[in-house]
Amino acid sequence: MEFKQLRSFIEVVHRGGFTQAAQTLHISQSAVSKQVAQLEQDVGQPLLERQASHLHLTAAGRIVLERGEALLRQRQALLNELDDLSQMERGELRLGLPMLGSDALFAGLFAEYRRRHPNIAIQLVEGGSRSIEQAVRSGELELGGSLTPSDDGFEYQPFCNEPLDALLPAGHALAGLGGVHLKQLAATPFLLYQRSFVLNDRLVKACQQQGFTPTEGGRSGQADFLAALVAAGQGVVLLPRVVAKALERPGVVRMPLRSPGDLRWDIAFIWRRGAYLSRAAQAWLALLREWPVPGSEA
Repeated sequence: MEFKQLRSFIEVVHRGGFTQAAQTLHISQSAVSKQVAQLEQDVGQPLLERQASHLHLTAAGRIVLERGEALLRQRQALLNELDDLSQMERGELRLGLPMLGSDALFAGLFAEYRRRHPNIAIQLVEGGSRSIEQAVRSGELELGGSLTPSDDGFEYQPFCNEPLDALLPAGHALAGLGGVHLKQLAATPFLLYQRSFVLNDRLVKACQQQGFTPTEGGRSGQADFLAALVAAGQGVVLLPRVVAKALERPGVVRMPLRSPGDLRWDIAFIWRRGAYLSRAAQAWLALLREWPVPGSEA
């Protein structure tokens, strides 16, 4: 049993298929299939049931997945500690960033980190909070930017806490107001994010607390595309202010969301509770503490 076989098997399970796992691992699909087949041969029993286009874990597969993830985490922790012996002369930072706001919040941070630590290789993944949390939990990522988690399995360092603004079509009946309450948007379709974004759940819950379930007008993980849909009159999108300000354009009106006050974009950097943090990760957290977060004034 080899680590590369375990990694291929785990990626197939997490990504939902051999093709997706091959894209993540940057190897051919046939190589992934061979590694999983070899792992099954070494174990002596099948790990996956292949039914049409779906994959299901066998009882043995569930055991190998759980133990294999733990082995890969232990291996990575060992490599991190060995890397630290070189006093940051080499090493790797496996970092997850939120898709929303990365250009406004993290481009300068990323550049400064590279300037200070040019020999640290950065493996960067972007995604919604749900996918970032899963990647941190599995050990694929060491640190991840996510909405502040409620899961006790994570430790975290707060980074920013932004109010939300509404982007409305310029011709919308509410576009002339200085701000808008969530309930006033009940009749307007909502443009939502991909399903891996926990912010979706917060938005829908907040709307339901105001007495309505939002009508979905479309979904995307790309903020600029959502703004383009607003300009085309397809609905309203609620975005963190630091993101919304950068997306103002002809045909779009930005206004503060007046309620509810607890509906905010609170980004923290998370890691598994009790996990060893490499010097590379500690250096990223230290830089966050000194970095000025862009202002969220209206």
